[in-house]
Amino acid sequence: MAPTPNWLRRRAPKPEASSDPLWVVCPECNERVYKKDLAERLFVCPKCGHHFRLGSLDRVALLADGDFHEIGANLVTGDPLQWVDRIPYPQKTSQDRSKSGMLESIVVGTCRIGGIDVGLGVMDFAFRGGTMGSVVGEKIAMLLEECGRRKVPAVLVCASGGARMEEGVIALMQMAKTSLAVQRLGALGVPFVTVLTDPTTGGVSASFGFQADVIIAETGAAIGFAGRRVIDQTIRQKLPDGFQSAEFLLEHGQVDMVVRRTELKGCLTNVLRLLTMKVPA
Repeated sequence: MAPTPNWLRRRAPKPEASSDPLWVVCPECNERVYKKDLAERLFVCPKCGHHFRLGSLDRVALLADGDFHEIGANLVTGDPLQWVDRIPYPQKTSQDRSKSGMLESIVVGTCRIGGIDVGLGVMDFAFRGGTMGSVVGEKIAMLLEECGRRKVPAVLVCASGGARMEEGVIALMQMAKTSLAVQRLGALGVPFVTVLTDPTTGGVSASFGFQADVIIAETGAAIGFAGRRVIDQTIRQKLPDGFQSAEFLLEHGQVDMVVRRTELKGCLTNVLRLLTMKVPA
């Protein structure tokens, strides 16, 4: 056997993503990707195009022209039910604040997208799985009411595991609260757009997520109400390939378009221009 070339011997072994903070493994193609390269590509895998989950602040930076003004920045949830669990609810939210850098699972405010004044809300799955509790419902209602007052379109980027169990029926009531806010906005003739990202499920998909004038889904997003395994175990039937994917929903008329992350801002800009276009008398 020929000796190993010097240049090959000098190469360090490829780092394992689990132990090296500079690398991450793509869950779709199992390729190791350098984190810096991934960030430069908007957290889209260069090998297979898988869209990694994006934090709310990164999402705001991606969509806003740079002039985001937050609404309800200091609103934080309490412990209305005195929830008893292995870990107390206040401790859970405290841990999520440290992990995500967010006070809650949504950030809302006003900005411009493509030069168009809008109200923008972005959910963050890193905080309690993007679940909707009393503060999330309140911030969404505040955003839609502000859009109604200013007569500017509202854009909500959804990423959620549903209603927050630690707040019980109070969390479930946010479905009605946000739905009524959407209805009031529509009565004023103000456009409303949702962007469904991975994942959008539970109470969010059953309320404002699917109540928009235009529903955009990000490529590869998992979207539905109950989880696939729950449905499978309930109906005892084999579910179709791609069930609850953004592409499956587009094929079945549940969303208006599926858009790659790199094209999302341009697509949103075009949609907002159309929705705000003044028709000649």
